[in-house]
Amino acid sequence: MRCPYCGSLDTQVKDSRPTEDASSIRRRRVCPDCAGRFTTFERVQLRELTVIKKSGRRVPFDRDKLSRSLEIALRKRPVDPERVERMVNGIVRQLESSGDSDITSDRIGELVMEGLKALDGVAYVRFASVYKNFRDSREFGAIVDELEGEDGPAPDAKPAGRG
Repeated sequence: MRCPYCGSLDTQVKDSRPTEDASSIRRRRVCPDCAGRFTTFERVQLRELTVIKKSGRRVPFDRDKLSRSLEIALRKRPVDPERVERMVNGIVRQLESSGDSDITSDRIGELVMEGLKALDGVAYVRFASVYKNFRDSREFGAIVDELEGEDGPAPDAKPAGRG
């Protein structure tokens, strides 16, 4: 593992332990050249995934891009980062265990929508507005109505026409 501080290729592992959800190994490393300390994470990868974009272009699956998309949707929302990491792990596991190395971007989007719907309604609407390319406020209203139809009205919502 290359040292992020000095670039040396000779780093030593000082401590290894599984993460809390046991989905990866956390390794504490030290560089003998510059004495820099850093942490790496090692995950099991069942297969190389390729994303097929709507344009037909093929790109390698990027777990970090998935995490960044969720981060944007969940910005300033009261959601525990561990729950987000579990969601990312779950999506990646579903994709890897699907039996197919080629995954459409639509499939990834649907899995994210499904996960966000259960995690946080506001983040779900934010993500949906970009994913489904909303063009006007009626589309926001439709997706909010869909959410309320499944969960019932929000506890602090006032009935229409009363004030």
